[in-house]
Amino acid sequence: MPDQPAVPQHCPTPRELDDLELLAHGAFGLAGFEGPGGLVTLTVPTVVAAAAADAGALELVDPEGLPLARVSVGSTYDAGDRTGISGAVTPLTHHQFGAFRRLYLSPAQVAETHDAGTLTVPVAGPLTAADLDTIRDSAAGRPVLLLALTGTGTPEGLSAPGLLRATLAAADLLDDASVVAVPLASRDDAESDHRLGQRVVAAYAPGDVLGVPGEGELPDVVADVVDADRPGPDEQGLVLFFTGLSGSGKSTLARALHDVVLERGDRTVTSLDGDVVRRNLSAGLTFSRADRETNIRRIGWVAAEISRHGGIAICSPIAPFDETRRQVRAMVDEAGGAFVLVHVATPLEECERRDRKGLYAKARRGEIPEFTGISSPYEEPDDAAVRVDTTGRTIEDCLDDVLTHLYDAGFLAPVAAGTTPTEGAS
Repeated sequence: MPDQPAVPQHCPTPRELDDLELLAHGAFGLAGFEGPGGLVTLTVPTVVAAAAADAGALELVDPEGLPLARVSVGSTYDAGDRTGISGAVTPLTHHQFGAFRRLYLSPAQVAETHDAGTLTVPVAGPLTAADLDTIRDSAAGRPVLLLALTGTGTPEGLSAPGLLRATLAAADLLDDASVVAVPLASRDDAESDHRLGQRVVAAYAPGDVLGVPGEGELPDVVADVVDADRPGPDEQGLVLFFTGLSGSGKSTLARALHDVVLERGDRTVTSLDGDVVRRNLSAGLTFSRADRETNIRRIGWVAAEISRHGGIAICSPIAPFDETRRQVRAMVDEAGGAFVLVHVATPLEECERRDRKGLYAKARRGEIPEFTGISSPYEEPDDAAVRVDTTGRTIEDCLDDVLTHLYDAGFLAPVAAGTTPTEGAS
């Protein structure tokens, strides 16, 4: 009898991890992930789906590799460049770490301490003074349960820990209020979010539910939390991501910008140059498409972590594929940083004319396989904040285009002419 194929492991996206927690808590009223017409879905790389189908199951793990649940493969379906899996979920363990983990309760745990006399208030943004007045009037002395909806993409302009800090601060201003965190992730569709939100809130609410508009002035203690969690552009973490063909001038521009920020001295800055990263962070990777995408994701992860702590990361890989660039943008967004994509759009003919490293000549001779622009495509971005063609222009002139955007967006304050290498760039 042949051995049963090993059950493969897969780390879901942040949204899917949120969904998995609510599935384990029974908050969706579902046995597992739904099919293509559902709202609670799971997609994986096609090769992983094939292995899971052979084994009959898929093990879902957290980013550190801890097994969280097993999904029985009921069916699979096409999901673009990935494959969807629907099937029942069997929890193996629960999330053990994370800010305010003690507040992430199941509906059953909430029911142990709250009865039908409790007023439940879903919270997706900071509660205002007017919201608190409405809650007090509606509660009329009853206990209040504040459901902080912390899932991916749901809090309005706050991080999940920021929303919980703000909600806890608001709870202290009420007579009898407790806070429970609910990782309800957004589907980026208002109607779908509303439908799923109603279902989840109903699962948690032991009694009446009150919606509040979130309009008006914030109480001082809540405002202090929000201000700390929403730094202005001049304090927010920032990732400047230069993309373009080899020889386009992106690394030169990135280095020049790095020098400008260092000379100013008002922001911390880290350079993640493509060639330097290849030698240090990504040594051993080839130039296959899969390895190139891995290299970009590594750069993106490091850059996102820098932005999480308020620093500036300047990256200058070729990054030829749109999907990978969007993955980096998502990493930075999740970390609370700002992402500025700079397309150094110097034409191939000019890049090949320069050919400072002789790479295009080697690629034309077939000595370098999968060379971007020759034997491998470059997908031009349609979401770049700045587009620069360096043909016939000085570095200072091109850098002014980038600095002007950073000044206009408030990421850097304009400085007096002559005090930086780009005199008069304001």
